[in-house]
Amino acid sequence: MLDTIWLNWLLLTSIFSLALISPGPDLVVAIRNSVLGSRKAGLLTALGFATGVSIHMTYTLVGLAAIIAQSIVLFSILKYAGAAYLLYMGYKALRSNGFDKSEVSNLSGHKKISNKKAFMDGFITNVLNPKATVFFLAVFSQFITPETPMSVQFFYASTCVVMTGLWFSIVALALTNRRIKNKFLSFSKIIDRLCGGFLIALGLKLALSKA
Repeated sequence: MLDTIWLNWLLLTSIFSLALISPGPDLVVAIRNSVLGSRKAGLLTALGFATGVSIHMTYTLVGLAAIIAQSIVLFSILKYAGAAYLLYMGYKALRSNGFDKSEVSNLSGHKKISNKKAFMDGFITNVLNPKATVFFLAVFSQFITPETPMSVQFFYASTCVVMTGLWFSIVALALTNRRIKNKFLSFSKIIDRLCGGFLIALGLKLALSKA
């Protein structure tokens, strides 16, 4: 049992790592606030992202628990829907041309960004992203079964929250350096390819696994 929990945790952290570093709205906001504002603004934005993820994880876990309590059939349908979404995400990532540098190329200088605004920028961007809702539901339908203890579910959820905060804190600390920022953005296409391949593999594994 413990071996399965830790193997699933390692797989979860792997796929979530790729999802985090893959270019998207969160990264745009993180770069904007760090470059236009300050490192402090970037760190507070990272805290906002992590708080947003905690909201997603809360209703995802509550929703899964309710579905499991109602019907194993509904839970199985959710798993197949999750598999389909992961395959779609992987396909889109493989066809992506990476991060559009023009979105941040005009950022220069600094302006005052209040602590509250920096935090809310991260929080609102993450919470109101509908793709995040589906992504978390799809990912957790992969790693949670009707027999998974609530403590393990909370451990998985907490991992995603902490990873989000840490990653975007690193972004805030590193991408205030122009050379590092440009180097990171230049690898965005490769990052999307890796993410796409892994998402497709995970989607196929989910679709072919027993309910």
